[in-house]
Amino acid sequence: MNGVVPQRARVVVIGGGVVGASVAYHLAKLGWTDLVLVEQGRLSSGTTWHAAGLVGQLRASESGTRLVQYSAQLYSELEQETGLGTGFKRCGGVTVARTADRMVQLQRTAASAAAYDLECELLTPSEAQQLYPLLATEDLAGAIWLPGDGTANPTDVTNSLAKGARDRGATIVQGVRVTGVDVRDGVVRGVRTDAGDIEAEVVVNCAGQWAKAVGALAGVNVPLHSAEHFYVVTEAIEGTHRMLPILRDPDGYTYFKEEVGGLVVGGFEPEAKPWVAPDALPYPFEFQLLDEDWDHFAILMENAQLRIPALRETGIKKFYNGPESFTPDNQFILGEAPEVRNFFVGAGFNSVGIASAGGAGRALAEWIVAGEPTSDLSGVDIRRFAPFNGNNQWLHDRVAEVLGLHYEVPWPNRELTSARPFRRSPAYHLQAAAGAQFGSKMGWERVNVFAPSLEYTWGKPDWLPYAAAEHRATRESVALFDQTSFGKLLIAGRDAEDLLQWLCTADVAVEPGRAVYTGLLNARGGYESDVTVTRLSRTEYLLVTSSASVQRDADWVRRHADGRHVTVTDVSSSFAVYGLMGPQSRALLQSLTRSDLSDAAFPFATSREIDLGHATVRATRITYVGELGWELYVPAEFAVGVYEQLAGENVVPAGYYAINSLRLEKGYRAWGPDLRPDTNPVEAGLLFACKLKTDIPFLGRDAVEKARAEGPARRLVSLVAGDPDVMMWGGELVLRDGVPAGQVTSAAWGETLGACVALAYVAPWDGGTFEINVGGRLVPATVHRRPPYDPAGERIKR
Repeated sequence: MNGVVPQRARVVVIGGGVVGASVAYHLAKLGWTDLVLVEQGRLSSGTTWHAAGLVGQLRASESGTRLVQYSAQLYSELEQETGLGTGFKRCGGVTVARTADRMVQLQRTAASAAAYDLECELLTPSEAQQLYPLLATEDLAGAIWLPGDGTANPTDVTNSLAKGARDRGATIVQGVRVTGVDVRDGVVRGVRTDAGDIEAEVVVNCAGQWAKAVGALAGVNVPLHSAEHFYVVTEAIEGTHRMLPILRDPDGYTYFKEEVGGLVVGGFEPEAKPWVAPDALPYPFEFQLLDEDWDHFAILMENAQLRIPALRETGIKKFYNGPESFTPDNQFILGEAPEVRNFFVGAGFNSVGIASAGGAGRALAEWIVAGEPTSDLSGVDIRRFAPFNGNNQWLHDRVAEVLGLHYEVPWPNRELTSARPFRRSPAYHLQAAAGAQFGSKMGWERVNVFAPSLEYTWGKPDWLPYAAAEHRATRESVALFDQTSFGKLLIAGRDAEDLLQWLCTADVAVEPGRAVYTGLLNARGGYESDVTVTRLSRTEYLLVTSSASVQRDADWVRRHADGRHVTVTDVSSSFAVYGLMGPQSRALLQSLTRSDLSDAAFPFATSREIDLGHATVRATRITYVGELGWELYVPAEFAVGVYEQLAGENVVPAGYYAINSLRLEKGYRAWGPDLRPDTNPVEAGLLFACKLKTDIPFLGRDAVEKARAEGPARRLVSLVAGDPDVMMWGGELVLRDGVPAGQVTSAAWGETLGACVALAYVAPWDGGTFEINVGGRLVPATVHRRPPYDPAGERIKR
């Protein structure tokens, strides 16, 4: 249907690219057929039509891999259902390595494939050439083969999905532009178009590179920015055939796929070209390309000719310069917007939209129907961004770097360098002067380590001795950490206790001045966050969460308020936080305050205001490093002075690399790597933080009790590497008696233990020999069900 819109629909999907069509298809498949998809041009006419159509299955996470696996399966079956082909062919993929570092990455990739039960094979250069005869191999170190990879025709996939949606009753309208979004009382009510208004209960923004502008119509932040993206199509090349595999040469920034006897040659150049700002995108812009830029494409073409020598004598049929949208962290955006209820977003696919669309469309449709995600989507959740991430100049500068990340070596702890420094602690200048190497989390500049440089490597980095010294100081004397980047939410109101008792696994009905470690679970019993909740008064709590979780957690609390008299205020920027940790922390802090810090007067989990010199701060006796210590919450205006007082000559300034190694020696979990929406307290070993001995209900309790009764299918354990020369980073494959048994979630060098220490989920076992695949090398490991350092927790009680 063209140009005519219904007056009402249950759901309006904005955007007729492959993602919008997938969402519409899957909603209709779930029975939500009172649906209209509105496209300002024609189906696939924005970004989708000029996509390369690669469907590579292996992603950095298991959840991401499962999404793309589903896409491949869907595309292979759609023609049978709809009668319209998708052009999908499972031709396999070869990825080559020019360097030893890249080969380590491919070995890690193969290990991840084994963890996800995905077929993958390591190849020698000659074996890679047998699969891809056009390949020059003289400079190659090796390769991998993923037989499940494939390609699809983006326009055909879109049309087939759209037909599947229509066949189930959905309405698709082309040539109609959305000009406004109706929002009342914080809930979406419909859209305005140039063909009339549509009343709706749910609106889904799948507008591609226009998604940021569409989001702004509803007051929703969608952080993405367009960048120019290039590929060429060559004349026919002898030796190509329909089932020629995809070839990726990431060290040369390039990929290749067969097309009509020739090759598509594209890539991800190290320094991209951002296009116009999201609020200045042209309209109409239908089936259009940007100007050719051979100078910018030169680095890709030179590397392509090196890898495929036949290209030196092959003509070019077509140069494609099609803009695509990219996000600040190279992950797409999915989910319900925190600003407006029932307004969902599926956008910012960072040049992997065809591969992701099938799985992402299903995941978003299930989210809409169920009212919450049905799987772990935390890595792509729109709530990982804050309003400041929507700044167009910041986005412009960031995406110039982000596009090139596709084929960069994915170094452990790699930090982005563009658009920084961004958010700064009050003590930032003092730390910079002291030689800090900063990382970035939720925009905050955070000290990683005080060291001369920040090397990226698969082995032991040059900064490790400096982080190890900070680690030892925390264990043996006293160290000072700047943890200002903590997310801090003030939960206030007469119903604050009632709400938090429902949301928190632990009992938070404590006296004012007590801090409680607790999880926040979904109805499936999986972790939405893990936090510390401090009761300030009868009607006020301070919820402290990780830097990246503050928007997500604030939204989680608000959406479960259900009419309770509660307010949620983000006070993250109002307070600096300094962690003073180590066996000498009490003596140092006591020398600066008149308050009694003795164990009797100030026991563990106590939180109260104290004088600290001329400043008044909140001191909370708690630890994430396994030693005696305090977190000091300092009003921003006093933060510089307090830091100067604490940073004396007997105090070692320390950073987050040390925090990570210290917490792993103690087996402390972190939300994100170790705790996720698909892991529960039984598996995570955190039943002690659940109030199951009481009759107090909490969200997810039924699921936790069911999991406890059934017993865990896997359990989070600590592992210590048997070789002190090995460096682990997380993501490594764990084997039991030579068989894949799990994957490392977090890892670091454990200075106290003299070896790398890790956390991993493994199946329950009795006996057996454990090994860890570290870059292709099998390393023996010792498994600990309790923390390998201070298992009884005696040091924090001193």
